[in-house]
Amino acid sequence: MAIISSISGFRATLDSLTSAIVIDYANALNSFLPKQRKIIICRDGRTSGVWIEKMLQNVFTSLGRNVEILGVVPTPTLQVAIEESRAAGGIAITASHNPSEWNGMKFMNHKGIFLDEKENNALWNLLNKSVKKSQMSDFGSVKYNNSSIDFHIRKILSIPFIKNIIPNIQNRKFNIVVDAVNSAGSFAIPKLLQALGCDVIALHCDGTGSFPHIPEPLPENLTELAESVKKYDADLGIAVDPDADRLVIIDENGNAIGEEKTICIAIESVFELLKNINFSRNIVVNQSTTRLVDYLAEKYYASLYRSPVGEINVVKKMQEVGAIIGGEGSGGVILPECHYGRDSLVGCALLLALLTTTNKKLSQIVDAYPTYKMVKTKQIFSGKFISIQNALQKKFADQKISTIDGIRIDFDDAWVHIRSSNTEPVIRIIAEADTEAKANLLIANISSVMENIAEL
Repeated sequence: MAIISSISGFRATLDSLTSAIVIDYANALNSFLPKQRKIIICRDGRTSGVWIEKMLQNVFTSLGRNVEILGVVPTPTLQVAIEESRAAGGIAITASHNPSEWNGMKFMNHKGIFLDEKENNALWNLLNKSVKKSQMSDFGSVKYNNSSIDFHIRKILSIPFIKNIIPNIQNRKFNIVVDAVNSAGSFAIPKLLQALGCDVIALHCDGTGSFPHIPEPLPENLTELAESVKKYDADLGIAVDPDADRLVIIDENGNAIGEEKTICIAIESVFELLKNINFSRNIVVNQSTTRLVDYLAEKYYASLYRSPVGEINVVKKMQEVGAIIGGEGSGGVILPECHYGRDSLVGCALLLALLTTTNKKLSQIVDAYPTYKMVKTKQIFSGKFISIQNALQKKFADQKISTIDGIRIDFDDAWVHIRSSNTEPVIRIIAEADTEAKANLLIANISSVMENIAEL
């Protein structure tokens, strides 16, 4: 049994996800969101999402709310729909990359973005007070919207610097294999690619929610996609997670280029598309994102800002500095010109635009990047994180240090980010250097400091 709450919502194993939990969250969210406006709901492909969707619909309509049901669509499609229709907010029924025995909910405000820390605290306070539904004289209505994906795609393709290159992309006639793990991206990703003139080979795109492999889009889970790219002599392969906010890419040789490079390709695409135009040269990524972004910022004379980990934290920093693009190294691309949220469809459009403007293959673009190796690990630690932070600040006092999210230490040729988990008694350590050996050595040095603290 497990229930994990985070800044983006919650997820739980199905044996823990009871009707009472869904009802309590629905009542709390109803009290939190602006009144007299509809709530929009979508879900990823998991079959367990059907009863959750129905229960949310019943609760909200009994509270007098109008409800709009999008069905199985990507989380970013929901975000676009909320923003466009000026809804009170929305819920994506999804457990993100977790296996099929999990489900959960992500919550959006009236702007179509995730709740921030202050908003989450307000929601949790309402939840803890066991808010009960108020008596309503009339029930709300239910509307089923089957065109939200089409609207999302039209919005992406109408972005001026993307719209201008569409004919050239269409002329390339890219051949692309798509693995959407039979979930929310099953129809949206192929439909976007076809609008861009691509021939699509749908590997796992039936929308049934039956995951053909572990759904997190990591290289070890994408071997069938990689083999299919080679088998069909495709230009590339595209993989998304169950709610299709993360994009991972396979090159024409069947090599997974790594989720960290998705945001790099998106950044380079935007700067290439706008290179003859005066625009904001601010970029935002989180503290754990590859230093390849630093390389690109220098290449394009841009200013790079880093935020704490978490989509809403990236979004808020982007809004603060007026960033042209941002995202996370987990395969998340955020393009404000479309909306403030991670969006695999936006990532696909920018990827094809870069391949077209440079007239290069994906492997050629990636091979031109400096080589960095990232190592991610976690260690059990039940003490106070501040003790680790103080010890590391003392040990590495001569290095560049940031404490906006745990502690990040930057060296001339490497960096390491240490932060405590919000959901379990562990410390997450991520290091990146020009060799894997150097990255592992950095992690070993951090681990030795943690061991010394534990022994005190």
